[in-house]
Amino acid sequence: MTKVLGMGNALVDVLAIIENDGLLETLDLPKGSMQLIDDAKFKMISEEIGKLKTDIVSGGSASNTIVGLAKLGVETGFLGRIGKDFFGKYYKDDLIKNNINTHLIEADEASGVASTFISKDGERTFGTYLGAAALLKADDLKKEDFEGYDYFYIEGYLVQNYDLIRTAIQLAKAAGAKVILDMASYNIVEESRDFLLEIIPRYVDIVFANQQEAETLLDLDVEETIGILAQRTDIAIVKVGAKGSWIQRGEEKVLVPALKVSCVDSTGAGDSYASGFIYGLINNYPLSVCGEIGTLLAGEVIQEVGAKINDNKWESLIKQIKQMA
Repeated sequence: MTKVLGMGNALVDVLAIIENDGLLETLDLPKGSMQLIDDAKFKMISEEIGKLKTDIVSGGSASNTIVGLAKLGVETGFLGRIGKDFFGKYYKDDLIKNNINTHLIEADEASGVASTFISKDGERTFGTYLGAAALLKADDLKKEDFEGYDYFYIEGYLVQNYDLIRTAIQLAKAAGAKVILDMASYNIVEESRDFLLEIIPRYVDIVFANQQEAETLLDLDVEETIGILAQRTDIAIVKVGAKGSWIQRGEEKVLVPALKVSCVDSTGAGDSYASGFIYGLINNYPLSVCGEIGTLLAGEVIQEVGAKINDNKWESLIKQIKQMA
């Protein structure tokens, strides 16, 4: 059976819907961005989000994708760093509940928390306190963590830790795994552009990006970008919002339309898309079907608050996926 290992920031999401975007300006959080915050900023954000109605769920981009794959019946694992506190225990227990193999470093630092502000149009803005998650380092990685996995999925939020990424990719390749990279955020692409341009052609087999991330990386329009990324990897996927997603492998290029659904919260849309696409790839479905499965899951998750699809929806979704295949 094909196995997928994910590596990412082990975060607990605190989610809040905001009435207007003025709060984002007050907190100096650019709408739609993911900003890493320090202790002082975390305290400020916690005070403001504490005034709102919130939901708490385990999260982190790669973890969301891995949970989605596990729900689809894929054997999975997750590699990250958590604290020995309430949030850390919550996070680990949630992985175990979803039958995910845990490769977790449990440390004395506070666990990471992502404060997530959801605007009325569904756009989400993150103030992310990484805590223990930020201290995942190259020395924490063991070759045994990667053995037996066929795919290694990395969230782009880790990209700024260059030593960690290089070591992880090399260990994954040595173990025979294909490397999948999701670029995650345009501002991270902007800050780590040279590093991404170095590692993608050398190590990355499959790359996910949205339009803004792709255009930031190559400073070209989206159709030119997808072609160049496809030359440098085995498969390139660029999501173009309401228009859908471009997918290219070699000379084969398809556009998969987006579903017309009401967007309540876009948190987790890209993560769920990746779950569906990778599931289709594992099952050797055509690229168009892989994209359609990804689109189905992304369309489902954005209709509710939170980064994961509700447990009671999976049975119906799996039936739909079988019909698509």
